[in-house]
Amino acid sequence: MTGPTQVGGSGPTVLRILLGTQLRQLREAKGISREDAGYTIRASGSKISRMELGRVGFKPRDVADLLTLYGVLGPDERRALLALAEEANQPGWWHRFSDVLPGWFQAYVGLEAAAALIRTYEVQFVPGLLQTPDYMRAVVSLGRNKMPREDIERRVDLRITRQQVLYRPRPVRLWAVVDEAALRRPIGGKEVMRAQIDHLMTAAKSPSVTLQVIPFGSGGHAGAGGSFTILRFADHQMPDVVYLEQLTSALYLDRREDVDAYLEAMERLCVEADPPGRTMETLDQIMREI
Repeated sequence: MTGPTQVGGSGPTVLRILLGTQLRQLREAKGISREDAGYTIRASGSKISRMELGRVGFKPRDVADLLTLYGVLGPDERRALLALAEEANQPGWWHRFSDVLPGWFQAYVGLEAAAALIRTYEVQFVPGLLQTPDYMRAVVSLGRNKMPREDIERRVDLRITRQQVLYRPRPVRLWAVVDEAALRRPIGGKEVMRAQIDHLMTAAKSPSVTLQVIPFGSGGHAGAGGSFTILRFADHQMPDVVYLEQLTSALYLDRREDVDAYLEAMERLCVEADPPGRTMETLDQIMREI
């Protein structure tokens, strides 16, 4: 096992995953089962599994007891890991949007905020990080005719806040592959779409954004299974994560074989899409046809 990881600014989601990884490495190095570790903290083996995956918070007493069980007795190493547990339990900025943020999506927002590279394929909508406020309102309102106006605006504010990852001192690197259908679907009407396409033309000029379009003429392609996002992190201990959103839930995949399959699909999509150098021409053509 490596020494305790210090990850400034990573956010609680990633810190939980990193701490869980280190606890798993310590447990496995001692040959201790999840069930025995769970017994030590008056919990089940499944609770240890959730802790090691970073899917739950960490009680300082539980972490201290596990460190003792795993033979971590040095004061410096214990202090560093306990401090990491405390930091991982701090609420993220998105906590203030908990009234409109589904629990299954909170993990994604935390991972997005900590990512160094986000690769996404979209077939129906413009990627969330590249949407204009009016386009957001139109998307949020789909199928929610009875949603109060204030709830819609709260969801728009959340999405606008998420976009700050593109403008921070070290912006996330965003590589988006978008099906042409998403750019021609008149979400919100013509004026909203014209403003959205104009925004994409501006975003595509940013050195931290790569935008490719899969034209109708390409026929079938590697993204036939639907939209997906791959997140990569600066810390080498963090695995890539594939995010698959569903209507009322989401899947988070980090097994190497699953991630590799989606990485291969993304590489094929990038080849099948028009090259980035043609994106402005495509957007301009769509703008003139709206």
